[in-house]
Amino acid sequence: MLKHNHIIIRAEIKKPPKDIRFVRKWIKKFVRAIDMKMLGQPNSHYVYDKGNRGLTCLAILSTSHIALHTWDEVSPALMQLDVYSCSDLDKKIVFKQIEQFEPKEINYVTIDREKDIKIDKLVASWEKYNETRNKIKKKEEQVLLDTYCK
Repeated sequence: MLKHNHIIIRAEIKKPPKDIRFVRKWIKKFVRAIDMKMLGQPNSHYVYDKGNRGLTCLAILSTSHIALHTWDEVSPALMQLDVYSCSDLDKKIVFKQIEQFEPKEINYVTIDREKDIKIDKLVASWEKYNETRNKIKKKEEQVLLDTYCK
């Protein structure tokens, strides 16, 4: 059954991608990580216009898409990422894919477009996301310790 999941991310990043070949490979790995099928090759360009300098890359997926835009002349650099998927879309996989750009701050929204447009969640801090993830990880580790070290 088709799903209609959409995540839109705005991230301030320390290491913006600047190489077109790198970002094409990155998008291909991203598509494999979310278990989707790419239709053709990613289309990517570097924009050299003053005030709008940065990378843009678009991957058309089977009934889905990934659009990436970065601006590297601002400090911190800015990344806008739009991922639409007709399958289950795990936010953790998406966040894992952008960790290499060293996000300082992330704002994101997930949208369920199955029958209506429903905004599921909005979180405004990468630190808060990591803090929550670390708390969950510690609880999971404690459960493993409690289970196997009795």
